[in-house]
Amino acid sequence: MEMGDILAALIPSWSSVVILFSYLGYLAIAGSVLPGRVIPGAILSDGTRLHYRCNGLLSLILLVVLLGIGVNTKMISPMVVADKGIELLSATFIFSLIVSLALYAVGGKSREQSSSLKAHVTGNFIHDWWFGVQLNPHFMGVDLKFFFVRAGMMGWLFINLSIFMKSIQAGNGNLSVILYQLFVALYILDYFFYEEFMTSTWDIIAERLGYMLVFGDLVFIPFTFSIQGWWLLKNKVVLSKVAVIANCLVFLVGYCVFRGANKQKHVFKKNPKAHIWGKPPKLVGGKLLVSGYWGVSRHCNYLGDLLLALSFSLPCGTSSPIPYFYPIYLLILLVWRERRDEERCAQKYKEIWVEYCKLVPWRIIPYVY
Repeated sequence: MEMGDILAALIPSWSSVVILFSYLGYLAIAGSVLPGRVIPGAILSDGTRLHYRCNGLLSLILLVVLLGIGVNTKMISPMVVADKGIELLSATFIFSLIVSLALYAVGGKSREQSSSLKAHVTGNFIHDWWFGVQLNPHFMGVDLKFFFVRAGMMGWLFINLSIFMKSIQAGNGNLSVILYQLFVALYILDYFFYEEFMTSTWDIIAERLGYMLVFGDLVFIPFTFSIQGWWLLKNKVVLSKVAVIANCLVFLVGYCVFRGANKQKHVFKKNPKAHIWGKPPKLVGGKLLVSGYWGVSRHCNYLGDLLLALSFSLPCGTSSPIPYFYPIYLLILLVWRERRDEERCAQKYKEIWVEYCKLVPWRIIPYVY
């Protein structure tokens, strides 16, 4: 594609806007009406807690069925997302900008005193717009933070599926492409299978909803985490048997650590007496878990996430650093987030945190960092 074509594609077409709003509209309706477990969120500072309808997997399956019918009846092309990738990126970027400005304007005027909707305004526009002013803003009964992260994760999958169809059409659906697509699809399906675990993550319980999260969920996750797929579309990679086995091992280890750590934390928050690895949980100060993965490093789930991100890039070989953007970015993000979380925990738990750090000295990677 020539530079002129790229610049022209940056102007959203009406069709890209229709695709974006049809997608978001479907998710809003499906999330509200489809059955799903209602999961109580973390207890907030004022003693209240939100409840989340976890029907993301059902919403995803139904959308796949509807799109399959549309493709089978020739109503839509399975490659429409890949064909309109830059237009959709531009439309989503503009939408996220408008939404974040609206959140800043509406949230700043809020007189609510609940932890979810209380306005946290510093007076610095850039800070308040970027980090947000409300913890859990809603629109027409939809929890926007939970909705946006669901839209981003599902969007990542559908971009990849469209790219995969385009790869097959181009005769480039080899093993490296299949491995990448398989690993990411399993990761996303697993995310929605265990969607209730999302309710106890840092983003949901601690981050306010501003441009950082809106852009991250709607634009960054689906359009940059799929870079490997776009790269493989134009570059053919032949993997050795050793490389394939190593890649699979990195994915499996990463998945076990990531899912195992997050599951232990979630179960512990629901039942502090539940056994971990067959033993009663060990606590510091009666609050901080030092059993299982959480006795290995203070953010062991981040280690699993990093290994998974690496497994998504390894099918691309080592001829270019471009496919490794995601794991490199994720490393920077998680170290930054870990530092912020450590500061928050040190203020919250004080001497308990000091004792905890002595028992679990490693931040993310045991014996390294």
